[in-house]
Amino acid sequence: MARLTLLDAAGAVTDAELREGGGYSRPTAPLQSRVAYAAAHVVPKVHADNTPGQPADIDWDSTLAFRRNVYSWGLGVADAMDTAQRNMGLDPAATRELISRSAEVAREEGGSVVVGVNTDHIADSHISLDRVIDAYTEQLHFTEEQGAGPVLMASRHLARVATDADDYRRVYRSVLDSATSPVVLHWLGTAFDPELAGYFGADDWQTASAVLLDVIEENVDKVAGVKMSLLNADSEISVRERLPEGVRMFTGDDFNYVGLIGGSPADAAPPADGSTSARGHSDALLGAFAAITPVASAAIQALDAGDAQRYLDILGPTEVLSRQVFAAPTFYYKTGVAFLSWLNGHQPAFQMVGGLHSARSLPHLSRIVELANASLALEDPELARDRWHGMLRLNGVSV
Repeated sequence: MARLTLLDAAGAVTDAELREGGGYSRPTAPLQSRVAYAAAHVVPKVHADNTPGQPADIDWDSTLAFRRNVYSWGLGVADAMDTAQRNMGLDPAATRELISRSAEVAREEGGSVVVGVNTDHIADSHISLDRVIDAYTEQLHFTEEQGAGPVLMASRHLARVATDADDYRRVYRSVLDSATSPVVLHWLGTAFDPELAGYFGADDWQTASAVLLDVIEENVDKVAGVKMSLLNADSEISVRERLPEGVRMFTGDDFNYVGLIGGSPADAAPPADGSTSARGHSDALLGAFAAITPVASAAIQALDAGDAQRYLDILGPTEVLSRQVFAAPTFYYKTGVAFLSWLNGHQPAFQMVGGLHSARSLPHLSRIVELANASLALEDPELARDRWHGMLRLNGVSV
């Protein structure tokens, strides 16, 4: 019986039985019951200067191969978003190249890709509302030229300069007016980025959500959906129930996605009339799905088959894993995503741009290993064990 060595916060070493993988199969047809995107990370060159403050030097072969793997499981890719270390190591030049290359891979694979549109190429920390609009529009048009779907991310520049809700309405109205195709709006909570406090003009989600809904209703023909990343299921459900017809809710709640995506039993199978209305469930745009892509695919395949219980059996155990990956400080969750990518053989080393691979402790990573093993999220359990045990030995832990 293969064993897995674990390390707790007190330095004690224990072990657990290494479970076999889930044996999940790739879909033979497009997924139907949910639209699902995995928010993907980037892989740096192993020999690059992956230290804080240095420009991102990307290993494009590994980075793009990861996206091809996501497509092979039937999921779409959400790229150049916070999971790809926007504002945490991915500089503007690397962001533009990532968007261009990722869009090309999507065309080659016949996959769906959406990418982040922000204002973060502007070096000045404080700019006017007009410059915020211009910066958003510049990135929006570049994204559209690449053929990728735009996700209008929350802007730190806008959060700093906006004085009230009307400033948000003005900026979003102007940017959406210039869009040539519908976009997804992204509401990123302060757990992911503390600099976004008071976004949409209020600190409480009830008031802020009313502003978000105003923006959507005023521009309903330009909004394909909204991704909510507040780690608050009640807020997402409240907004979801009030969305105009045809506007999707994409959950970004890496704590509560199982219930939000699953919805009620009546939502297990695709709608018989082919409608896109989804008041009883959310679609998905999740960093967690980059960490558990085969499991996520298998769960949605179960929904496609109308088997809500199998969906829960497959995806339910992953939620505690995701909560560990996204534990406070939540903005370091990217470390867990890259760590699992390495364990699962999708990159040659546990390295991240900006030195972010050092952002989590060894016991924290050990708990990720334990929960990934328990939830069948290790794609090649023996490879994952060997890599993890090697990391423990490197750090002086007897295995």
